[in-house]
Amino acid sequence: VQLQASGGGLVQAGASLRLSCAASGRTFSNNAVGWFRQAPGKEREFVATIGWNGGSIHYADSVKGRFTISRDRAKNTVTLQMNSLEPEDTADYYCASARRAVAGSGSYDYSYWGRGTLVTVSS
Repeated sequence: VQLQASGGGLVQAGASLRLSCAASGRTFSNNAVGWFRQAPGKEREFVATIGWNGGSIHYADSVKGRFTISRDRAKNTVTLQMNSLEPEDTADYYCASARRAVAGSGSYDYSYWGRGTLVTVSS
């Protein structure tokens, strides 16, 4: 399965962005999907994950209350709605498909990774 993240851009602090992850080559409707991000000079970190049926949702503490993950199984897409963006959210954002129907925050749970989409939040 090939994943492609899109929707990144340059915004001011307090703004919103909506990221989308689309799968091709094979459906990921039966797999958990996660979002990760990597800021310049920092290690990749977990952002959010969603289970195969839209449940089993978990967020990193840093984005809880501001970001919302959702999925449309029919369209084979997963969305990350990001509100109240902060400069600290600046990073490349990646989506990844897990091996199982439910996954956690560890990158080892995820076997397919897409190219990132850059989010830049100015102060």
